[in-house]
Amino acid sequence: MRNLLKASVLGAAILSLSGCGFLSIKDKLDPQAMDVYSQLYDNFVASGGDLGAATVWRMEVDKGISPDDIKTSLDSALVGTGLKDVGVMPLSKQLEMETGKKQLYLTIYQYCSPQIARQAVDFSPYFSAYLPCRIAVVEDKEGRYWLYGLNMDMFVHGGKNMPEPFKTNAQHVRDSIHKMMKAAAEGSF
Repeated sequence: MRNLLKASVLGAAILSLSGCGFLSIKDKLDPQAMDVYSQLYDNFVASGGDLGAATVWRMEVDKGISPDDIKTSLDSALVGTGLKDVGVMPLSKQLEMETGKKQLYLTIYQYCSPQIARQAVDFSPYFSAYLPCRIAVVEDKEGRYWLYGLNMDMFVHGGKNMPEPFKTNAQHVRDSIHKMMKAAAEGSF
């Protein structure tokens, strides 16, 4: 049933979009673009219509790994990527100071390569809204920690085909952020 619905929606979208110019741009798209959007659609439906769940990577942190361990793992995995640590937003600490009440843990780590960021904005100024790359550490109501980061597959493969060397550099940033999240989720050093 779900595959039939998906095929119907995609078919209707293709037919309706053909009159709106989709066919005029399809040859300019990255060869993996339709696969990326198909996965985003699957995630959207599976989440009950949550746009965040459709466009974001989420990894559960292994039990016993603390926020300090997560930070150490991120710092360790950052080495050699060429990305820079450009800021930390300790939101739960800020909220505790403002409210005087204990908060569930929420910290956002930010990373960037100024050179690749410039290439991204030169390619499309809209990419500036995605800068810098972020990894959020979120504690849920059960005390588990989760990592969230933008699904960078849509950045690399979701639109117009990128020229070299930007495409290789964008893939490197995607791979680095994913590697950092995986290391932090496992507590790797």
